[in-house]
Amino acid sequence: MFVKNLPCNSMPTDQNDCANQQTLVAALLDKHRFPHAVQCVRLVETHISWVLLAGRYAYKIKKAVDLGFLDFTSLEARRFYCSEEIRLNRRLAQWIYLDVIPVGGNYDLPELGEQPAIEYAVRMRRFATSKQLDHLLERGKIMPQHMDSLAATLADFHRGLPGTEEGTEFGAPETIRAAAMQNLEQLLPLLTEQPDRDAVAELGQFTMQAFNACENFFRQRLAQGCVRECHGDLHLGNIVLIDNQPVPFDGIEFAPALRWIDVMDEVAFLVMDLQHGMRSDLAYRFLNAYLEKTGDYAGVSVLPFYLAYRAGVRAKVSAIRAFQANPGQPVQTQALTVCRNYLALAVEYLTRRRPALTITHGLPGSGKSFFAQAASERLQAIRIRSDVERKRLFGMNPLDNSNSRTGDGIYSADATRRTYTRLYELARGLLNAGFPVIVDAAFLKQDEREQGGFKNQPQQLMFSSCFSQFHVEQELAVNFYW
Repeated sequence: MFVKNLPCNSMPTDQNDCANQQTLVAALLDKHRFPHAVQCVRLVETHISWVLLAGRYAYKIKKAVDLGFLDFTSLEARRFYCSEEIRLNRRLAQWIYLDVIPVGGNYDLPELGEQPAIEYAVRMRRFATSKQLDHLLERGKIMPQHMDSLAATLADFHRGLPGTEEGTEFGAPETIRAAAMQNLEQLLPLLTEQPDRDAVAELGQFTMQAFNACENFFRQRLAQGCVRECHGDLHLGNIVLIDNQPVPFDGIEFAPALRWIDVMDEVAFLVMDLQHGMRSDLAYRFLNAYLEKTGDYAGVSVLPFYLAYRAGVRAKVSAIRAFQANPGQPVQTQALTVCRNYLALAVEYLTRRRPALTITHGLPGSGKSFFAQAASERLQAIRIRSDVERKRLFGMNPLDNSNSRTGDGIYSADATRRTYTRLYELARGLLNAGFPVIVDAAFLKQDEREQGGFKNQPQQLMFSSCFSQFHVEQELAVNFYW
């Protein structure tokens, strides 16, 4: 198979490099150029790379482009970033990422694995693209347990990462502001219609307002070590099911500032992507599982800012695709529509506040946790569980056996008082951040419900119409505070 005039599809760069890469990629569409069995070669192109699917492997070649937020224009830069891609992605996807392959010979007759190198490629083990979460979402095949597993994987991954060194610019408030505003500055020239440009300007105004409100929180989280070398690009298209387990891949290698981020920025990308895909239930399943695993409820204070930022990033990627397409083509129209949807979603994140408090109270086995889990997904609420927070206060994991009896150990009167104080503090912070909250606890005693302000009389809610599909035992009561 030979393809003539393969488009480089990049912003201005060295035209000789662009032409040479076009020739090289076209030559590699010949299955005989590979040192292993290949029946046919398939080419997948993104705005920054070409990926050649050949037999059991995939070979990614980085485009010689300078897009402002990345610069692959030199061969040495492409070699370095290929190595970085292997180093970073093997942390989460060791099975997929194998090594960096030099490409020798010449552009018309390339030889994989030979020196001197005229190009470099990342060699990966292939997987079924139908198992990527973006494709599974389209078919309604993402299950709640996938979100639970992914949340656990990400929580463990983040926990094992060191924080930034003192004095670094990564995660500093001014860096966060600059990244958000630069994203919009890079987006604006890609849009030619005035309503689109007005939408970007509006988002910029709301972004600055949100940044000013969150600036102290950003500073606190940096000091607390919440900024770490993360995956950096955790959207649905970069997660694949392998042995029914979600595996993140294709993290950001080209810009340290885009991966040395607050862990809540990482979480926000996936939450936003699921909500954009009209699956807020899965988004909040994932978010609640992650928060429960990490206890990082304080991070919710900056979550709306990061949700909007990530929506803006996806808007820019869609605008780049539209910019690279030929005018009037369906692919350009579709990309612009997606861009506009992301811009609208970003504004909604920064302008919509829904603080509301729901508490359960009832005996063990009355259905409190079942209700709280289902309601958190339906109401897009953050759930706090007394059982989990009680153990966290004593340095225990949720599944640990406390070896305590009722009235003793972590279930003593003092421990219970501390637990309910903790629940109130968490709920107050989440409500101040603008999120609805469900507190999953027994609340058997009046003073427990009154402690910290849970005593307000609930407003009437259409319980039967909102939750008619839930089987709730008579012993369970649910109070709604608005």
